Amino acid sequence: MSFKEKNIRTEYRSFSNNVVKEFYLPLLEDAVLYKRAVGFFSSSALVEISKGISGLIKNNGKILLIASPKLNEKDIEAINKGFELRDSVIERAIVNSFSAPKDIFEEKRLNLIANLIANGQLDIKIAYLEKNKSLGMFHEKMGLIYDNKDNIVAFTGSMNETSTAFSHNYESIDVFCSWTSDKERVFAKERAFNSMWSGKDSTLCIVDFPEIGKDIFESYRNSHTVDLDIDEEEMNKEEKYQVLEVKRNNGPKIPDNISLHDYQILAIEEWEKRNYKGIFDMATGTGKTYTGLAAISNLYNNLENRLAVIIVCPYQHLVEQWVEDIIMFSMKPIIGYSTSKQRDWKRRLKDAIISFNLGVTNHFCFITTNATFSSELVQNHIERIKGSIVLVVDEAHNFGAKHLSNALNPNIPYRLALSATIERHGDEEGSQKLLNYFGEKCIEYTLKQAIDSEKLTPYFYYPIVVSLTEDELLEYKNITAQIFKYCTKDRKGNIKISETGKMLLIKRARLVAAAQDKIKKLADSIEKYKNDSHILVYCGAASLEDPLYTEGSVSNEEKRQIDIVTEMLGNHFDMKVSKFTSEETSEERENIKVAFSDGRQLQTLIAIRCLDEGVNIPSIKTAFILASSTNPKEYIQRRGRVLRRYPGKNSAVIYDFITLPFSLEEIGSISEEDIRIVRSLASREIVRMRDFASIAENPSAADQLINDITEAYNLNEIGGDYDV
Repeated sequence: MSFKEKNIRTEYRSFSNNVVKEFYLPLLEDAVLYKRAVGFFSSSALVEISKGISGLIKNNGKILLIASPKLNEKDIEAINKGFELRDSVIERAIVNSFSAPKDIFEEKRLNLIANLIANGQLDIKIAYLEKNKSLGMFHEKMGLIYDNKDNIVAFTGSMNETSTAFSHNYESIDVFCSWTSDKERVFAKERAFNSMWSGKDSTLCIVDFPEIGKDIFESYRNSHTVDLDIDEEEMNKEEKYQVLEVKRNNGPKIPDNISLHDYQILAIEEWEKRNYKGIFDMATGTGKTYTGLAAISNLYNNLENRLAVIIVCPYQHLVEQWVEDIIMFSMKPIIGYSTSKQRDWKRRLKDAIISFNLGVTNHFCFITTNATFSSELVQNHIERIKGSIVLVVDEAHNFGAKHLSNALNPNIPYRLALSATIERHGDEEGSQKLLNYFGEKCIEYTLKQAIDSEKLTPYFYYPIVVSLTEDELLEYKNITAQIFKYCTKDRKGNIKISETGKMLLIKRARLVAAAQDKIKKLADSIEKYKNDSHILVYCGAASLEDPLYTEGSVSNEEKRQIDIVTEMLGNHFDMKVSKFTSEETSEERENIKVAFSDGRQLQTLIAIRCLDEGVNIPSIKTAFILASSTNPKEYIQRRGRVLRRYPGKNSAVIYDFITLPFSLEEIGSISEEDIRIVRSLASREIVRMRDFASIAENPSAADQLINDITEAYNLNEIGGDYDV
């Protein structure tokens, strides 16, 4: 059968797919050539590579394999001394890569490999990097499979040919077909492999597989008969094992290689004392996820190993970040959201609940997004769960909102909220809903504690003052006048704002975020960083008139702030930049993060809101925050993105753009009445400045500016009707 007639996915993930059964077997049964470049050579890796190749062998097909020897520092030194030593070092490394077969199936596969080598159907070459006399690892992970119609399937990704990768790690491969729009990618990978195989890749040294290696394989050759039924036999064995594993299902467990900090242990103990209801209020980068999963594991043990686990995250990319850690804690999650790679997650969830209710299984874990969790389908499924359930909500402050708070099922007995900013700014009612449902804080671990205990990096803080233009100031006043109409006071004197008033507040905040002066001040302040890397520019979502147009040219047009900044840094400063927004796919964002961490391919990320919650890019060293939010939840999270620890990062630098209605130079000529109307903006900016400066390494850099603004705007007397 031609490859074109097969159902080939674009991606396979080890915990969503049986990679051998769904990918290797269907393709290799009609293959005539299999080219594979892997990481390290070992007999166990070859055992895994041999799975699924029965069809290829029946077709008299051939395998070309490139792998790297495992070299230590002494080996590298020896190779650098001369060509004669090289062969002996590689031979020794190959010999050390053999291990005794673990069972009858590995014995059969080693016999199969030995016969393939002897019959000329398996050819192996050894690769290593040698450049300027310094060695590195060859760690290519790529494969090409050919049918007899010249169709090619190429695959690449994180999947290693080890039993661990297939059964225990969260691994994936991406797949490309030569008869689709991916054909150029396929041919590029084919050229790359052929170049390596022929020794034409100047970055690699390629040598033939040592004779001593062939001799060792020959010693495993206990029969000259090639067993072509081994794939089916072993697949049956693995499927039986998987059934037993589901029945055994040990459930959540803290990994042996993870040691919790004292504050994490205390948080879990407090949660237990409060009957497993509570809030972990922990700063970004202090291990909320691990603490939450460890708490689940502790609860599972205390409930005599019977527990349904539901985990909820705001966004899809956060779900995927959690999945990696959930698997580490010995759970196999059902991953539920609209574009989940587990396309059958709805059936999986339904079946898991039935099995749990009947006592067939003692545990399942379902992780989903806020939107999917609050859907009617998922809410109905949760209603059907009988027995012990724990609900863990990440970035739980979102659930103070009315539409999400309605999804908090009162019948779930065990509840845990995770958030660095659990209090909802300007929404006392929403904050109280969270406390009523989840309970009190079990821990409050602040940014300052995290910095002092070296969980986060220290930072330097530099406020940059910008002021509104005449047009912006006029619009700000007009919006503020409208807001007054939708404000009332309660008996305690607190200002209440209607929903219409809240929409006007958002409109006014966008006006402030898009202040044109920010672009000019950014150009001035980023000049000295144009040759640096690991820079973040955080923009607002609003549009503004493009200040890059010169007078007398085409009339100004409205453009998003992020687009203007991207053009300015990329074209004017010739910096390597990339936008990082919700418009990029998850795959594109991962590629951007890798290039950014490298620093040479990409200097600057220009982001909007998608960095507010949970995206982990620890290599950021310098941040220019144009979107200067007055909401503590937002600016605390934005600051936290910059403070994650990273190799070689001893401190971070934050430039915060402070927006004032009038510049300090001109305010002396402004009437007291005009100042009173707009001075609440200056007041809100001061609050953030004080917060940022209070735990910075250089608090004095902001002290004088804070005093100047306070005096100029007479903020000591602020209050009354104008404080909106």
